[in-house]
Amino acid sequence: MPKKNKIMLLGSGELGKELVISAKRLGKHVVAVDNYKGAPAMQVADEFEVISMLNAEDLAEIVRKHKPDIIVPEVEAIRTTLLKDFEKSGIKVVPTAKAAHTTMNRDAIRDLAANKLKLKTAKYFYAESLDELKQKINTVGFPCVIKPIMSSSGKGQSTVKSAAGLEKAWNVARAGARGDSSRGEGFKIIVEEFISFHLEITLLTVRQKKGPHVFLPPIGHRQEGGDYRESWIPADMKPNQIRAAKRMAKKITDELGGHGIFGVEFFVTKNDVYFSELSPRPHDTGMVTLVSHDLSEFDLHMRALLELPIPKLNMISPSASAVILSKKESQPVKGYNGLRSALAYRDVDVRIFGKPTHRKGRRMGVALAKASSAKAAVRVAKNAAARVSVL
Repeated sequence: MPKKNKIMLLGSGELGKELVISAKRLGKHVVAVDNYKGAPAMQVADEFEVISMLNAEDLAEIVRKHKPDIIVPEVEAIRTTLLKDFEKSGIKVVPTAKAAHTTMNRDAIRDLAANKLKLKTAKYFYAESLDELKQKINTVGFPCVIKPIMSSSGKGQSTVKSAAGLEKAWNVARAGARGDSSRGEGFKIIVEEFISFHLEITLLTVRQKKGPHVFLPPIGHRQEGGDYRESWIPADMKPNQIRAAKRMAKKITDELGGHGIFGVEFFVTKNDVYFSELSPRPHDTGMVTLVSHDLSEFDLHMRALLELPIPKLNMISPSASAVILSKKESQPVKGYNGLRSALAYRDVDVRIFGKPTHRKGRRMGVALAKASSAKAAVRVAKNAAARVSVL
C-alpha cells in the first residue's frame, strides 16, 4: 500500500487544529481549507486555501492543485456530492464520501437510523414550509425541538412549547442553516419529539480497517441553545445502557463504513437510550480527551484513517471541559485576560483556539480539568473558564 502523505482538511476550526497537530506528529503534510484566512488549523498546517467549500468549481480546483492523498471533512458546509467524484478518482475520503454526505444531512442520517437500521429515536417529521410545520405538528406535539436539516454547533435549533412559538422557530432554523439546505428552494427542517432525558452523551466510536471497534467511555455534556458548554468523562450510565449505546453505535458506523472516529450522540432517560445524531469526525464534546486519555480523539482519528495500530486505551483521570465564549460583537481579537488565574487551578490546562475575530457567543477556547471525579472536574473546568476573557 502506498504511503499517504498529503492530507487536505476541509474545515479549519478548533477541532481541525488539533487534528493537524496529530497529523504532523505522524509526519504528514497538511493543507487546511476554510472560508476565512487565519482559521485555527491554518496556523499549524503546511499550506492553506481560502474558499467557499460549497463552491464546486473552487473546491475541485484546489484538489487538482494540491493532489491530496486523503481528504478529511471537518465541517458541514461542503459540497458533499463532489466528494464522491474525488473518491472515484482514487483519493481517500474520511471516513467515506457516503458517510460524509449522509451525516451532514439530518434527514438522511435520521431516516437511515430509524427506518433502515431500526434504532430507537424520538418521533420526528420534516417540513418544507411554515404551513406544513403547523399542519403536522400534532404528530409529535409539544414541547418539540426544531432544527434545520443541516447546521453545526446548535445553530438554528429551538425548543418550542406551544403553537405560538412555531413561526419564530421556523425563522431561527432558516437563519441558522448551513450548506446547501440554506439556499433557495428546498429548505427543510426536522421536528422532533422532546425526550425528557436526564443525560445527553457522546459515544466516541473508532472504526478500524484491521481490528475491532474501539469505544471510549461515554462523554456527558450540557448544552445551551443546542451548543455544548461543558463535557465530562466518564458519564454516569447503567451498564446495560452503555451496552445498548455501543450496539447502536456499531450498527450505524458499520452501515456508513470507512475508518476513523465517529461522535455518536444519544439521549439517556431512566430506562432507555435514544439515538440522536452522528458526526463522522472528532466531536467538540470530545475535546475533553485531550487530558483524559493517553491518546486523544484526534490521535485516534488520525491513526484509524491512516490504518495504523491503536493500542489499548488508558484513561488518565476523570476529566471535564468548559468552553470560553466571546462576549463581544464582531471585531478583531486583541488578546486574553485571566490566563494566569485560570492556570493557577490544579490539573487545569487552557487551549486558546486562535480565532482572529470575536462574535458574541463564539467559542474561543476551552478549559480542561482533571479531578478525582467527573463532577469535581466539571466544577474546576467551569471556574477556570470563567476566569478567562477575550479582549
